[in-house]
Amino acid sequence: MGKRSEPRKEIRVPVRIFGTDSGGQIFSEKVFTVNVSRHGVELNGVQAQPNIDEIIGLTYGSTKVHFRVRWVGQPGTPKLGHLGLLNLSPEKTLWDFPLPGPTVDATARDAHDRRAHPRVRSGSSVEVHLPNQDAPLRARIGDISVGGCFVEMPNPLPPGSYLRLDFWLKEKKLSAMGKVITSTPGYGNGVQFTEISEQDKALVKDFVVGRVRIPT
Repeated sequence: MGKRSEPRKEIRVPVRIFGTDSGGQIFSEKVFTVNVSRHGVELNGVQAQPNIDEIIGLTYGSTKVHFRVRWVGQPGTPKLGHLGLLNLSPEKTLWDFPLPGPTVDATARDAHDRRAHPRVRSGSSVEVHLPNQDAPLRARIGDISVGGCFVEMPNPLPPGSYLRLDFWLKEKKLSAMGKVITSTPGYGNGVQFTEISEQDKALVKDFVVGRVRIPT
């Protein structure tokens, strides 16, 4: 599960997690934290089995943030019922208790290393064009890589949906055809690019390279 370069606070507080499990079923559970850092959290008492890299929601008090699943405790191990999550919005205040001083969490490096295409935060505007629908849906891109992106929308599309994305990076408009791979209720869709021009792909790559910071 990797070495940590960021100190974590051992604390047990109730949170609610929700999303889609590995079987495609929507779940919502009240669980407890084991430890918390500025970039990650370990949970206990989890019944659902989401896929690695799935994006799920976590609510603490009245604040909601989305996380990426880093690891899932396996049956027959002491970590059964545990879940390791990577915070996708570490700049957003979630916890109401002090945390150890900020350093880079090794979970970020592990998540990047595991993917063929590193993802970075974006916040870019995007128009989602669906077949047989004239008016596009307007949304935002939460994170993006050369291979795809996460489109933030409260009413996500079902997995398998095909769409066209028109989005902006550094004031330049790009387009890509895509397929919905994951759907997280209340948050949005993970979209895989199925067709993108070499020029636009190069612009995405330049954007990602400019944002990626690999810890040393």
